[in-house]
Amino acid sequence: MAEIVQQRIEDRIPELEQLERVGLFTKKEVKSVVKRVTALEYKLHRLIVNKEDFIAYIQYEINVLELIKKRRAHIHYKFKREEIEFPIIHRIHGIFRRATKKWKDDVQLWLSHVAFCKKWVSQQGVLSYATLWIMAAKSELEDQDSSESARHLFLRALRFHPNNKKVYQEYFRMELLHAEKLRKQKAELEKAEIDLGEYEFSPAILSGRLADVVYKDATGKIKEAEFVISLLNIAAIFDFTKELQDSILQDLQTNYAADSLMWDFMARRELEAPGLGEEHHSAKARALDINRREERCCQLYEEGLRSLWLYSLEPMWSRYLDFCLERLKRKTNVQELKEKRQERLLGVLQRAHDASLLMEDYYKSWLQILLSSGDAEGAASVAMAATERYHKSVTTWSLSLQTLVQLGSGDPARLFQEALTHVNPKESLPLWQLQLQWSTANQTPEDTEAIFKRGLQSAVPTVAMEMKDSYLNWSYTTGGYKKARKTFKSLQENRPLSKSFFTRMVEIEKEQKSPKETNKNGYPNPNILYFCHLKDLWLQYIQEELSTLGQPENCGKIHWRAMKFLEGESVERFVSKYTLLQTGHA
Repeated sequence: MAEIVQQRIEDRIPELEQLERVGLFTKKEVKSVVKRVTALEYKLHRLIVNKEDFIAYIQYEINVLELIKKRRAHIHYKFKREEIEFPIIHRIHGIFRRATKKWKDDVQLWLSHVAFCKKWVSQQGVLSYATLWIMAAKSELEDQDSSESARHLFLRALRFHPNNKKVYQEYFRMELLHAEKLRKQKAELEKAEIDLGEYEFSPAILSGRLADVVYKDATGKIKEAEFVISLLNIAAIFDFTKELQDSILQDLQTNYAADSLMWDFMARRELEAPGLGEEHHSAKARALDINRREERCCQLYEEGLRSLWLYSLEPMWSRYLDFCLERLKRKTNVQELKEKRQERLLGVLQRAHDASLLMEDYYKSWLQILLSSGDAEGAASVAMAATERYHKSVTTWSLSLQTLVQLGSGDPARLFQEALTHVNPKESLPLWQLQLQWSTANQTPEDTEAIFKRGLQSAVPTVAMEMKDSYLNWSYTTGGYKKARKTFKSLQENRPLSKSFFTRMVEIEKEQKSPKETNKNGYPNPNILYFCHLKDLWLQYIQEELSTLGQPENCGKIHWRAMKFLEGESVERFVSKYTLLQTGHA
């Protein structure tokens, strides 16, 4: 026990030191705190503990928080809250949790914890505050078998959180659980042929009427289809709630007919709807039944499209397509069902596109299906249609151009140029890279070089730098060292230049068996770094020269060149690092 207490006291040392350091507590006060909390800790670690000891400890910690708050206001000090208050608040939470776990039936203890959270926990902790009410109510119902106390706690929680979905959902669930428990008790008594006269089983409670009251209150304040569906799903867990479920379904259809989520929910319910009662002994028979269910789902989606024509139809088409895509991905050994699902999906995709309401992401799925089924002509048509619909999207252009190149359709050179005129230049790098990849594989070196040169003229730094890096690599791959050297010289004065541009040229120099531009340790002549504005490369070269295989006498020349081309803060940092290198401290 002593070791545990000692460890807890040691854990407080950082916050206590901060209190003294910033002037909120004196050294004498810190010693007093240590003495007091040591005594309180020992009381909590006795074999027999009292609730009053926990309460006393909590109250002492809260008093410390209050005192810190007053001292801060007095000296106008607003810093170090994470190091001072946060550990104390966290510790109080821990003591509360230990106490409520041991005395679960003490509602006042739960309420005290809630009150503490309300006052001291930040806005980020509001959800935790609501959760505490739920935990307390559940404890009353499950551990103390007190539905009245649980109901009282939920009602109080709603006073503080009148629009909290989670509180309403758990309150609704609690009333149904309570009704289910009473129904089971009544059934057991009837089975034992015991007179029910002395027991109170209200028909209203047994039928879930209290849950219906909660439902009406909740949906009167939170008017969202998703929330109503969540309550319906909770009700569906219980086998005695058919009437309640029917009522909720009616509300959902009446009040949210303009919400695509309602139509999506109603359509998907058809998958679980009761069948015709026949037993399916063969895979084909089962597939036919599944297809009939899916057709009924689609009929509801179609009805939703007709009902929402005055509203935004794009979400409705998206939910319809998500359903069709999910069904297509489901495995089946019946080819007819698979073909039917694909035919259905392709039809919905085409109709959504024709209505100019097909969202961008679905074009990718459309192309994948057409390509996998061997419909090259259809895929090429969709690829072109996608670029017309989303002509400013780099993602759509990239996908469509890859498809067209793969199919050998259209005029890629013209399409790449067209794409670059439509998209934002700042986002165009993937198109430049894709164009170069295609040109390298399909065009002459002269055509590819022309693309590089156009890319070099881009006003977007990221594009221009990437073009320089790629141009240097391509030059070395296609024309060897001489061409790479020529490309490097032609570009090194054209900023911006990346670090990789210089390091790649250094690597190329080192790869030569008989380099003319390298010194005896194999590192390139400082001319390679001519016009380099990156201090790290100059320093790296100096380190090479200071190594055992280098020529230290060249460092002065390298330093002079670096100072000529470095700018701004890079100069000061370079000088500082260079001095350390020279004195052997780096």
